[in-house]
Amino acid sequence: MLLASVSLGQQSGPAQQAVVPTSYANVHAGPSSNGAPLVLVPQGTVLPIVGRRGEWVQVQLSSELRRAGIVMRWYVGRHQFMNDGQLITIGDEDSGWMHDSTVEITEVETP
Repeated sequence: MLLASVSLGQQSGPAQQAVVPTSYANVHAGPSSNGAPLVLVPQGTVLPIVGRRGEWVQVQLSSELRRAGIVMRWYVGRHQFMNDGQLITIGDEDSGWMHDSTVEITEVETP
């Protein structure tokens, strides 16, 4: 089991985590199936949930996923480029989005 550990600081309500129950699950750049996939995380991976938008949960990503997951668009280091006059930054994302149907959501025991 891969545990992605981070310090989340103060949160309101109980902390939650997402556990991948299937062989792999996509983490997207945004809360939509149209969002670019960042990484495929393997079964048993546990990711802290840091946000929610409808049926999508925002999960904290760690550098451990580069070794354990199948990297789709998670570059080493940040890259910036101009696209239609807008500065775009990609790579080394701190978080990504997973549909709640692809994970099991559990409460985290806090000390």
